[in-house]
Amino acid sequence: MEHFTIATVAEKSPDFRRVLWTGEHTQLVIMTIPPGGEIGEEVHEDTDQILTFVSGTGEARVGGKKKEVAQGDLVVVPAGTKHNFVNTGPNPLVLYTVYGPPEHADQAVHRTKKEADAAEAAGKDEPPTS
Repeated sequence: MEHFTIATVAEKSPDFRRVLWTGEHTQLVIMTIPPGGEIGEEVHEDTDQILTFVSGTGEARVGGKKKEVAQGDLVVVPAGTKHNFVNTGPNPLVLYTVYGPPEHADQAVHRTKKEADAAEAAGKDEPPTS
């Protein structure tokens, strides 16, 4: 059994992205976006994503629409939808997200967005295959 006090775990992580758990059909990831930072505009063609915000404030940009997000908000991004999440506040924007199917390498840790982008570009952040 895996058990997480997810908000506490997410709040304690200084990393841009950390994969906490990867299953056959889903993956749990925590993220910390620094003030002025963003996830970066992207599309996951075959992956649904559900993001829950733990702390901070930001802007969700999903499918051409914008919405402010804060602690307790949840945003669903269906597969094939262009999206980005931007930190608009003075504090880190902390969240956890569930991908279905997995999107990142199992147990991946990317301390910064630059490190995450480099791992993806080098093919070192590929999800496990069954």
